[in-house]
Amino acid sequence: KEVTLKGTLTKLEWVNPHGWLHIDVKGPDGKVESWAVEAGGATALMRAGVRKTDFMPGVELTVQGYLAKNGTKTVAGREVKTPDGRNFFVAGQQAGRGAP
Repeated sequence: KEVTLKGTLTKLEWVNPHGWLHIDVKGPDGKVESWAVEAGGATALMRAGVRKTDFMPGVELTVQGYLAKNGTKTVAGREVKTPDGRNFFVAGQQAGRGAP
C-alpha cells in the first residue's frame, strides 16, 4: 500500500546493502510515532547523485513509499522531498539508475 509520511529526520544509516532514514511522524491524535524508511545502499544512492549531507538530522522530510506487509512502521522508500524543494529518488532496486 502506497503511503506519504511527513516528519522529522532523527537518524540516517548510510550503509549497504540498504540505507535507512528514521523519522518521527506526528499522527492525527498528536502522538509522535517513529518510522523506518528503507532506501537503496550507500553506493547506489551516491551513483544516483544522493549524498549523506543531503539528509541532516532535524530536517523535515516528506517520504513517499510502500508500507511493509508485516504491519510494522517500516516503509520501502521511493522518493524523499526536503523543505527546500529538492526531490530524491531513494528506492533500492533502481537507485543506481536514477529516477524512472
